Amino acid sequence: MCGGEGRAVRLPGAPECAGVFQQEGPTPAPAMEGKQDYDLLVIGGGSGGLACAKEAAQLGKKVAVVDYVEPSPRGTSWGLGGTCVNVGCIPKKLMHQAALLGGMIRDAPHYGWDVAQPVQHDWKKMAEAVQNHVKSLNWGHRVQLQDRKVKYFNIKASFVNEHTISGVTKGGKETLLSAEHIVIATGGRPKYPTHIEGALEYGITSDDIFWLKDSPGKTLVVGASYVALECAGFLTGLGLDTTVMMRSIPLRGFDQQMSSLVTEYMASQGTHFLKHCIPSRVQKLPDGQLQVTWEDLTSGIENVGTFDTVLWAIGRIPETRSLNLENAGINTNPNSQKILVDAQEATSVPHIYAIGDVAEGRPELTPTAIMAGKLLAQRLCGQSSDVMDYSNVPTTIFTPLEYGCVGLSEEEAIAHYGEEHVEVYHAYYKPLEFTVAERDASQCYIKMVCLRKPPQLVLGLHLLGPNAGEVTQGFALGIKFGASYKQVMQTVGIHPTCAEEVVKLRISKRSGLDPTVTGC
Repeated sequence: MCGGEGRAVRLPGAPECAGVFQQEGPTPAPAMEGKQDYDLLVIGGGSGGLACAKEAAQLGKKVAVVDYVEPSPRGTSWGLGGTCVNVGCIPKKLMHQAALLGGMIRDAPHYGWDVAQPVQHDWKKMAEAVQNHVKSLNWGHRVQLQDRKVKYFNIKASFVNEHTISGVTKGGKETLLSAEHIVIATGGRPKYPTHIEGALEYGITSDDIFWLKDSPGKTLVVGASYVALECAGFLTGLGLDTTVMMRSIPLRGFDQQMSSLVTEYMASQGTHFLKHCIPSRVQKLPDGQLQVTWEDLTSGIENVGTFDTVLWAIGRIPETRSLNLENAGINTNPNSQKILVDAQEATSVPHIYAIGDVAEGRPELTPTAIMAGKLLAQRLCGQSSDVMDYSNVPTTIFTPLEYGCVGLSEEEAIAHYGEEHVEVYHAYYKPLEFTVAERDASQCYIKMVCLRKPPQLVLGLHLLGPNAGEVTQGFALGIKFGASYKQVMQTVGIHPTCAEEVVKLRISKRSGLDPTVTGC
């Protein structure tokens, strides 16, 4: 890990917050002698960068935010707020909700509602509502920066030296800005498989799907990441013919038993899966459809299919290439291109920091970037010495059957502690809401990964079912602060809920007993 050589010191007689902005360490470049334009300059107007900027400004610092959205290859662009607000969490959850509502409408007749079937979905109307909400959030971020007297620059930044950046507007006008401390929070963008013929010309990514004015129609989603499965899930839920092409395993890095259950449920709801397949070519036909050629890695046979839309969801790359990091002496991982940071979020240059998706070894999650940004601002202002704790961070994948998790996967626990020292309690359960509507609940499943030795510290919790995020958030508190299996079992459940199934986990995998929940 890099960074941390410079030590913050307070000048005699200086205010408590201001003093931390004086550094021991490398002497600034001659061009930067004298007073800087800003105490803190944040590059990137996403969740982490905005949180850091607003916190520092509230603590009395002179702060600027530089943000610029390079349009996607398809020409999609958006406003202030970063990936989460514009092309991530927010529009994704709203479209997920649209799909869930379709399922509820189909359930409604079982509950006595006279709803004409089949129901039709209007993509254009949904998209307009989602996009209007996102635009309101863009505006809200602008207002919040203004209220906190944070200067906002809509310019594309690159480093001139370790204290100065050059920013270029859309019209080509250049601005030079300097700061005593700089935070890089530029996030990442979706990968394109540029080695595949037609991929760039005819494909789209998650940067585009949420801003489409018209329905994508029959869609091929290439990839098995959470982005791929979430998008495929809501597209299927909205009534679109959707296929997922997977090269290897789904949800790499997540618990693989849970990942298999996620894809099994999606398949049961109508999503098609092409497993162990890789695309080789995308061509546009005279009628406008896209012809995709792919290879089945198991048989070696080449196949062809036609789609209206091809969505690439094969991972993300950090937005570091245009920053000219070498001008400031900032080290990156040569493989990932992410910025190397220490526990204080400092780069190899002590007064330059990196937070969020652009930093090496950090979870690519909005809430962790926000908290890291706030804590960094507080440390820079001498208000706190707390550093971000990245252990036991909860998250949820918003597939049709949601997957919430916190802590270690079963594979990680066994690898770390040994199978003989790990106890896994599990249960298949049926949400009460699924009963009257006669919904398939065969993939609704919970498991708690624990140490076998009493009191059996909880190492991880994994839940597949409705509202998994809401359930996981509550249990994350206990797991974060060292809850044991015994303590969870002493917790009274709320009946009838899916969450109560967690505190009723009595059957271990080791026992070999049937984990299916029956009755109340």
